[in-house]
Parts: sequence; structure tokens; C-alpha cells
Amino acid sequence: MRIEKDSMGAMEVPEDALYGASTQRAVLNFPISGRSMPEGFIRGLGIVKAACATANEQLDRLSKEKADYIRQVCAEVAEGKLSEHFPVDVFQTGSGTSSNMNLNEVVANRAAQLAGKPIGGKDPVHPNDDVNLGQSSNDIVPTVLHVSLAVSIKENLVPALKHLHHALDEKAKEFADVIKIGRTHLMDATPVSLGQEFSGYAHQLAKAVVRAEECIDRLEELAIGGTTVGTGLNCHPEFSGKVCAILAEETGIGFREAENHFEAQAARDDCVEVAGILTTIAASLTKVANDIRLLGSGPRSGLGEISLPPTQPGSSIMPGKVNPVMSEMLVQVCMYVMGHSNTVAMAGRDGHFELNVTIPLIAHCLHESVTCLSNGARTFADKCVDDITPNTKVCQELVERSLMLVTALNPFIGYDKAAHVAKRAFKEGKTLKDILLDEQLMEEAQIDQALDPTRMI
Repeated sequence: MRIEKDSMGAMEVPEDALYGASTQRAVLNFPISGRSMPEGFIRGLGIVKAACATANEQLDRLSKEKADYIRQVCAEVAEGKLSEHFPVDVFQTGSGTSSNMNLNEVVANRAAQLAGKPIGGKDPVHPNDDVNLGQSSNDIVPTVLHVSLAVSIKENLVPALKHLHHALDEKAKEFADVIKIGRTHLMDATPVSLGQEFSGYAHQLAKAVVRAEECIDRLEELAIGGTTVGTGLNCHPEFSGKVCAILAEETGIGFREAENHFEAQAARDDCVEVAGILTTIAASLTKVANDIRLLGSGPRSGLGEISLPPTQPGSSIMPGKVNPVMSEMLVQVCMYVMGHSNTVAMAGRDGHFELNVTIPLIAHCLHESVTCLSNGARTFADKCVDDITPNTKVCQELVERSLMLVTALNPFIGYDKAAHVAKRAFKEGKTLKDILLDEQLMEEAQIDQALDPTRMI
């Protein structure tokens, strides 16, 4: 152990740790979940703090030497090279002050290493006066939340959803000529092609991509520059604009200064909206995953209209059993995301006065949701959708056995007679054609043309 000091006095810190006294206090104060802040959030701290250093240098508030040290260490943070030095639990001070100071101390101590000076001496970089210059945890942490989430959605979720959309769209084209029975209310309906059915799934994913991109739009306003309560105390008036411009250039995302800094720090409505959008995407993926596992149910006593790729043994007692595990995985992911989204809504609701104090929890929930949705969608595409094959024989048999082809008879014999034909056919175990001929309601050629499923799709 070594001794470091903060405003509360001396503190023993692990010898090999780059963090300091304030972080160690948080480690001891919050032994709650064993989960540190999300990796994406930690990397976001590096991205934002580097931009702050550059802005302060441009404003002649920070020397080039100090700015260079800060940028160099923040680059290591952003690349994930120092993540082991960020141990603070998710369940910590609600403003995220402990995580902000964790970054400030790591930068200061790592800068001391690079300069060949003792760790803890706050030379050549001071954690508060230099790394945190013109900033407060109250505007930095919401800013990092927005930046890190927007980057993760752009780099992970949007590409994953596009990947799944492409896989489903390819299957829609491949299955275009496979005619099957449609189902509404889980009951037989009129025919549809398997390709048309999959085109619906593909379009759900196309909309999911648009929704994910809308999440990025919602996160573009940044709280940086508001400092403690939104008034900008101790912050250069041009600081926020410069930081936002630097972040926009580096990420390709249109980050801009918040229109109202009091709203930007006191409320987390943008994050609640993002959580709602992620819930919508999760609901969409659940529908797709459930439909696909139902269509593949069986293989002999279920629907069996498609065959799902076998990925692993499905039972420890039933030899040869294979289960739709990829659908089950994705459905569980979506349940998890919906739970997190509900937590975010409650966290957003419980902000008070000039600061929301549930930001670490919001960061955990949203980053976890984006990560799991991204990985789940990509895995589902690669290990399930890509290798789905149609069981054309089963599809054809079910179409021929269905009584809902009777719908096509309405223009010829009317709704009431068509209903009578369907009910008699079901009761007697006969085909629609059998009943139509028996009651001399239509000519055989006319029946064959009317009941041709290819004419119904």
C-alpha cells in the first residue's frame, strides 16, 4: 500500500493502483454489486476528458505540456488499456462523482509515471485543477453518458441490427416462391408466401435501424459547461462549444451544447426516451424470434414449416432432441432490456431539483442493453437466420388441408354459403372441393381456379 491524500486527508491506496485517495474511499464505501461502471462509459470518460483538455489549451487555460499528458493518458483510457484502474461500483454517489474523480486521479498518476515523477505527487498534472478544469461531475458525467452511449449505438447496435436485417431480407427473397398458410389469432388464415412472412420480419429490422439512429439524435445535446448547477460557474463561456465541436469531429456524431443547461443536468428525459426506443426494438426482436421458433417447432408434432440449424444437444435425457436455443437466447435478451428500460424510466423520474442522482445506474442499464441487443441480434443472424431452410412439403400439405381457402369463394357463393361449406368440410373431414361438388355450388374448373393458393398471395 501507499499513502495518498485528498481533501479529507490521508488514505492507504494499493501500491499498483493508478487511482488515488478519493477513488479508494469510494471502493471502501460502496462494496455493493461487484460491478464496476460499464467499459463503454469508462472509455467515454477518456474521450470526453481529452476533448476538455484540448479546449482548455485552446482557451489558454492549460499549458500544452499538461494538455499533452492528459490527452496521452486519456487515449489509453479510451483504448481500454487502463480499465483495471476503474474499480468503483455502479451503485455509488448518484452524480457519478466517484467515477469522475477516478478518471482525474488515474490521469494525474499516469502522467506522473510518464514524466518520471512519484505517483500521488500531483505533478506535472493535478487531478482537480488540471484534469477537471472548468468542469464538475454534475456536467461531466451526464456528458460522458450521452457521448459513450451514442458512440456505442453507432458502432455496435446500428451495425448489428443492419446485419440481422440483411440476413432476414435475404431469406425473404430466397423463400419468395414457398406458399404456406397464414395465421391470425394462432388460427388458420388465407395463404401467404414464406418470403412475404420473412419480408415482414426484415422490415421490422429496417425500422429498428431507424429507431436506433434516432437514439443517437436524442443524445447529441451535451451538458458540458454547466458545471455545478447549470450556471457555468468557473467555466470559460467558450469551453462548452469547443468541447462539443471536438467531440463531433472525432466521433462523427453531431454533438452540441445543451440548449438549456438546467434541463441537461437536472433531468434525464433523453435517456428515458432512449430506453423507450430500446424497448421498442426489443419488442420487435421478440416477435421475430418467437415466430421463427414456432414456425420451426416439431420436428414432427409441431408446425415444422421451416428447419432451424442445430447448434447443440437439446436435452440431457432425450437423445437427438434439438431446441430453438437462438430464439430463446434473443427473447431472454429482450426481456432483460425491457427490465433495464423500466429501471431507467424510474431513475429518470427520481431526479430532484438541479441534478438527477441516478446517473451511474442509468449508464449501467443503457450500456448493458445496447451491448446485449447488439450481440444478441448479430448472433441470431449468424447462428440461426442464415441457415434456416424451408420445409416446402409441409407448407404445401398445410395449405391443402386448410379450410380458410374458403375465403376466396365469397365472390362466387357469398359469405354465408362459404361458411356453411367450411363448417361441413371440417365436420365431415372432407375438402372444400368435395363439399362444393356435392352441393353443386360451383363447377370443378371454377373451383380449382378459385382455390388456387398462388392466386391468393
